[in-house]
Amino acid sequence: MSALRDAARIARRELRGGLAGFRVFLACLALGVAAIAAVGMVRESIQQGLEREGATLLGGDAQMSFTYRFATEEERAWMEQAATAVSEIVDFRSMAVVDRPDGSADRALVQLKGVDGAWPLLGQAELDPAVSLDAAFAGTDGMPGAVADPVLAARLGLSVGDRFRLGEASFVLTALLEREPDSGATGFAFGPRVLVRTADLDGSGLLTPGTLYESRYRLDLPAEADLDTVKAEAEALFRDTGMSWRDSRRAAPAIARFVDRTGAFLVLVGLAGLAVGGIGVSAAVRAYLDARIPTIAVLRSLGASSRVILWAYLMQIGALAGVGVVLGLVLGAALPLAVAPLLEARLPIPAAFGLHPGPLLEAALYGVLTALIFTLWPLARTETIRPAALFRDAGAAAGWPRRRWIATVLGLVVVLIGAAVWFSGVPELTLGAAAGVLGALLLLALAARGIAALSRRAARSRMMRGRSALRLAFGAIGGPGGETASVVLSLGLGLSVLAAVGQIDSNLRRAIAGDLPDVAPSFFVVDIQPDQMQPLQAALDAEPGVERVETAPMLRGVITRINGEVATDVAGNHWVLRGDRGVTYAATPDARTEVTAGTWWPEDYTGPPQISFAAEEAREIGLKLGDTLTVNILGRDIEAEVTSFREVDFSDAGIGFVLTMNPAAVQGAPHTFIATIYADADAEPAILRDVAGRWPNITMIRVRDVAERVAELLGAVATAITYGAGVTLLTGGIVLIGAAAAGERARVFEAAVLKTVGAARRQILAYFAWRSMLTGLAAGLVAVLAGGLAGWAVTVFVMETDFVFEPLSALLIIAGGVLATTLAGLGFALRPLAARPARVLRARD
Repeated sequence: MSALRDAARIARRELRGGLAGFRVFLACLALGVAAIAAVGMVRESIQQGLEREGATLLGGDAQMSFTYRFATEEERAWMEQAATAVSEIVDFRSMAVVDRPDGSADRALVQLKGVDGAWPLLGQAELDPAVSLDAAFAGTDGMPGAVADPVLAARLGLSVGDRFRLGEASFVLTALLEREPDSGATGFAFGPRVLVRTADLDGSGLLTPGTLYESRYRLDLPAEADLDTVKAEAEALFRDTGMSWRDSRRAAPAIARFVDRTGAFLVLVGLAGLAVGGIGVSAAVRAYLDARIPTIAVLRSLGASSRVILWAYLMQIGALAGVGVVLGLVLGAALPLAVAPLLEARLPIPAAFGLHPGPLLEAALYGVLTALIFTLWPLARTETIRPAALFRDAGAAAGWPRRRWIATVLGLVVVLIGAAVWFSGVPELTLGAAAGVLGALLLLALAARGIAALSRRAARSRMMRGRSALRLAFGAIGGPGGETASVVLSLGLGLSVLAAVGQIDSNLRRAIAGDLPDVAPSFFVVDIQPDQMQPLQAALDAEPGVERVETAPMLRGVITRINGEVATDVAGNHWVLRGDRGVTYAATPDARTEVTAGTWWPEDYTGPPQISFAAEEAREIGLKLGDTLTVNILGRDIEAEVTSFREVDFSDAGIGFVLTMNPAAVQGAPHTFIATIYADADAEPAILRDVAGRWPNITMIRVRDVAERVAELLGAVATAITYGAGVTLLTGGIVLIGAAAAGERARVFEAAVLKTVGAARRQILAYFAWRSMLTGLAAGLVAVLAGGLAGWAVTVFVMETDFVFEPLSALLIIAGGVLATTLAGLGFALRPLAARPARVLRARD
């Protein structure tokens, strides 16, 4: 205890000297903690908003959904008995058509929603003009009314009072939809929203047997109802009929999952920034301890043990780290609150902004662990300082710390990664990101050593003769005690994150916008009635711009059981088991089908149902030949044996089914056909006009439009990640400035010596400029290499597409590194240039 008291007394006296030398320390730690805290606060605010407004987002306390059918009388009777109010909704894609006076027509894909008189059970729809829903749907002049998204009105040139067609039915636009209360439960939509009364769709030809639609029933439950009990009863009665349940506790799972994943990834980017800050923390501690070597030597000569000295400086730096963490928490909490009004206005979902302790505690933990990891190493080396340092011009404490401290640092790294895995909830992503950051740090550290070695060799080469400034710059970069390692590590890691984001974003956009037209169809066509298939094929064959057409019968089914057991109990939450899946039938495999295991059924097979399953998904689920699957199609259970596996490529946007059954297994089931049309881009408008004009019930989805929509969403994610990487780069800039400031004293001495031997001011300035530019160039080149490797790994193994190096972003990264180091270096060159040699050299005597 006496040792700790002595250490505390020394630490208290040292702290009286103020924060000189620790500004970079505090800035790096505060920025890293603030970034993580701010991201966590926004994520928690959105999550709590989703939970608080779950019933409104869903449109009721619970929802029961059915695919390609409406609820039966038995199902509807149970809903009426369980709920105080029930609202029925039908949701599907269709085409809105506007006829022009010249006989032409404009068309647009829409997400059509048919509602009843009870909709919405919760919340209010906001219309422009502000009329009631009953008035909007009543229409004018005997024509039913419709409400549409302003995007659709702008796209088709519609104004309130104009007419348009949905299928074979005509509607009048009575209002624009400013806000849809249950939009959060809808998920991804291919087109703008149109609202009509379901009853007004009679005669439109859009809701025929086999049409791809989903019916949803929102339930307003009694206040005393227990959601778990009601859910269990509904699933026990109707789960095997294809019913899907959702309630207000997870009203918008797609949004919640997107927010979770994006937030977790941004936190990991923040941890990369904190790692950059850790380098600055370590450099600041090392520089401070270098300046305190005489003090430490005096304490050792007066009998202070290495333990007392270690604890004294650990307490001092720990107190300063606490200040940095608190500053970061304050900034991280204040920033989301300050921009809350702006975010609430832009977010399409509710958010409960406020002080959330969970994200703040998580950020504080990361900050404390980072501070410990990056300060223990230089602190532990104080044990090697001896009293003899008083009589020598001793530099930094050299060598490695003792093994126990190395083990402690490694243990703290494991704890930090474990905490990130625990809090993120996505262990694969977290471990991959941790491996990437550690790998980048190792690569940058090795690169720093290599750059120093190459610089020493370059300084001695014959090419440097007559180039004094450049030769001195190479010598300084390769010399001991320089800032090369700090600059390459800090600035290099920040630039590496930006380089990786740039490469991933460019490859993603290239894959969507560049490669897709060469391999993907022009149109994806749904809701083709069986009697329309032959004339449609003939019409497309007559189109000169059509290259080929692929068609397939289309049903939707839910895999409810595997070998008689509940499917999710056997295979977990695999995507094939989440909701309904596309199902087709075929008597014989087509030319593109490659059976990898088992055998296909005979062409005239009429025995027990058989299934050919996608090979990759079968491996993921654990299916084997001979296993049985229970598939619910339109409320009917079909138990079939898996008799073959086949390769299915979902990446080319063509037709691909996880499940293919023999025709007799689904004989008599209402269904439609789907088709993919491969055509010249110039022929697409004519194909859309001709097909949609002859068959109004058919929905044509332009693949290029869908790709652009996906690119917009992914671009928004890339932008958010870029902002996160910007914080990392800002932290690296602070470390860079700190390194330049820390080296100012050495530059003053260098300038004095160079002036003494006859160097002019411009030669010294050129030396400082070359030194900074070369260091920045090296950091930029290594960052492009590290970022390129990270971008390649994500592109190939996560996105599963080809990687093409994008040079423009790489050149910008290198230029940014050169510019940053040059500005920082020259900014701290004024004092050395102005110093008088005699005064500087006398002070070093």
